[in-house]
Amino acid sequence: MVAVVEPSWRTRLRELVDAEPFDRLVTGVIVLNAITLGLETSSTATALAGPLLFALDYLALLFFCVELAIRIAAHGIAFFRRPWNLFDFAIVAVSLAPASDGFQVLRALRILRALRLLSVVPQMRRVVEALLAALPGMGSVVALLMLVFYVFAVMATKLFGDDFPEWFGSLGASLYSLFQIMTLESWSMGIVRPVMEKHSMAWLFFIPFILITTFAVLNLFIALIVNAMQKVHESEAIGETMRIDHAEVMAELRALRAELAELRRGTPAREPIESLARASSSG
Repeated sequence: MVAVVEPSWRTRLRELVDAEPFDRLVTGVIVLNAITLGLETSSTATALAGPLLFALDYLALLFFCVELAIRIAAHGIAFFRRPWNLFDFAIVAVSLAPASDGFQVLRALRILRALRLLSVVPQMRRVVEALLAALPGMGSVVALLMLVFYVFAVMATKLFGDDFPEWFGSLGASLYSLFQIMTLESWSMGIVRPVMEKHSMAWLFFIPFILITTFAVLNLFIALIVNAMQKVHESEAIGETMRIDHAEVMAELRALRAELAELRRGTPAREPIESLARASSSG
């Protein structure tokens, strides 16, 4: 089997794009581009420095295109096997779409470039990975929440629909009103107290609903996300430990090979194998 030798220029490019200074440069350009796009929404800033803001926007887009081209050249087809790379590629591709007067939505989508911070900043990337890892477990919690909502919405429609048709006149209106109550947005003065003026015992309905949804079911989402983040952190810690162990083993192997090469040449070893292994493990 013939081993494929990787070109030296690709190796140097990979070392460049995988280095921390390059990631910092990309992060700085993303933040600067996000600021300029935000300033473009201000009529005052546009009147004072409109051409400069637009020029910085185009320069940032050019930088992102060159950056992706370098990454693709460095990693080859393996670039498209990493989901985060596909995420970056899609965002930059959307930015390249013509943003004419008939495509104002595409012009507004330029701010999506700020989302590239999710793939560049490791801390943000871990949070997103934890959210994705928690999605399967969230399915049962969502199903439980929907069941609770449906049961309480049917009850609310029958109990309060005749007196308060705007809030509970139909199943859809009841679902929306209960969602507002679950978020605790003006739930007391806006909905519950007016209902209690005609139904004094209505608190027996709304208080259990808030306790079940807001303080019980929704906290299950937080528990799932925290658990997923802990698992992601543990997997990264295990991977880092394996990487360090691999580096130590490779250092010992290189020391042994050097020792064997000296023995084959018939020259006395300058250092015993034990000292080389001890030095590599302590380093």
